[in-house]
Amino acid sequence: MTGLKALTPRGRSFLASGVAALLCALVLGEHDLLRVAVLIIAMPLIASMVVTRTRYRLASTRRLGPARVQAGEESTVTLRLENVTRLPTGLLLVEDTLQYALGTRPRFVLDRMESRGVREIDYKVSSDLRGRFPVGPLSVRIADPFGLVELTRSFTVTDTLVVTPEVVPLPPVRLSGEHSGGGDSRTRSVAAAGDDDVAPREYRQGDDLRRVHWRSTARRGELMVRREEQELQSRGALLLDTRRHAHRGEGPRSSFEVAVSAAASIGVHLSAEGLALRLVTDQGARHVVDSGQSWSLLDTLAVIRQSTARSLEHGVAALRQGGGDGLIIAVLGALDLEEAQALAQLRRPGVTAVAVLLDLASWDRASGDRASGNGASWDAVADDGARAARSVLTGAGWRVLDLPAGASLAGVWPEAGNKRSAA
Repeated sequence: MTGLKALTPRGRSFLASGVAALLCALVLGEHDLLRVAVLIIAMPLIASMVVTRTRYRLASTRRLGPARVQAGEESTVTLRLENVTRLPTGLLLVEDTLQYALGTRPRFVLDRMESRGVREIDYKVSSDLRGRFPVGPLSVRIADPFGLVELTRSFTVTDTLVVTPEVVPLPPVRLSGEHSGGGDSRTRSVAAAGDDDVAPREYRQGDDLRRVHWRSTARRGELMVRREEQELQSRGALLLDTRRHAHRGEGPRSSFEVAVSAAASIGVHLSAEGLALRLVTDQGARHVVDSGQSWSLLDTLAVIRQSTARSLEHGVAALRQGGGDGLIIAVLGALDLEEAQALAQLRRPGVTAVAVLLDLASWDRASGDRASGNGASWDAVADDGARAARSVLTGAGWRVLDLPAGASLAGVWPEAGNKRSAA
């Protein structure tokens, strides 16, 4: 029964034609037609028996190179098939399973694989959409040379391709305040002080004897050592506005995707400079990124989605509760006056605050949604609201960068180091 289910449309057509020829031969008494009918019926039945009873054993592995790419970039998938039996295979039809975002399913034909033979197949995948996409499982269809029978065997192993936001290289900018409380200033203050000013501690098992502070040892009557000069890690916070109503457009060029790309670019840039970051959204604290670990930020942003929140109150509260941030950077969509005032209060002495404001009116103009009629007045209201929010932030000492549709963050990023962009 399994063999008959494996028949292809061609195999079923052969079988039906043979049965019809057999009936005609019996009715008409044509012995030659009877022989032809028997031959036509026998071909798919024999092929089905051979294919279903042949015990092929195939091993499969898959390699992604690389397994993490930016949106729009390609990754190479390498499939490795091995025939682990002593029998050569027949015709093999290989198909890997892909989600629609990665393209059409790749299909390959292998004429024959010898005993212990190995075949490697490469194909490319790419996606303009962020996300984590499963690749696989692999299925192999075994067919006879005449295409009468086809049997599918599937593997269960899948791999994951992570498509991260586009990262734009940013020029170096001096952001005073990003190293508050640590870094070189701590080292210099210790180096400038004499041995008498160094705060020693008691000797512990395993301490280097070269660090013994003899003057303190003589004064205290017990072995004292100099404290290690430990640099405090620089900290910053990155706020990403994910509210659905605060963005415009759809797809890879929407204001939300541009905001995610901007957050990724800023995070990678600052992480490379040794800054530890807290990623915060309008829903609160989201992720902590150690310096030099920007890949974890990219993995988080790869799957981030728009929220239904209506305000930034949870994000502002998370920034306020965290504390200790020498640098705050906010990537914002639509912003009303009350939200701008709440953000403005986060700017304190010694803290550098930078706001990347998306010019949503430019997205509306680019999409043509507000081309005429009431759309023009709506644009004017939106522009007035954006200007009021910008004024509140600059008045509180924020450095505000305007990012219109189609503009590159790298082009406006140098303004982040310009103190004159703040009131």
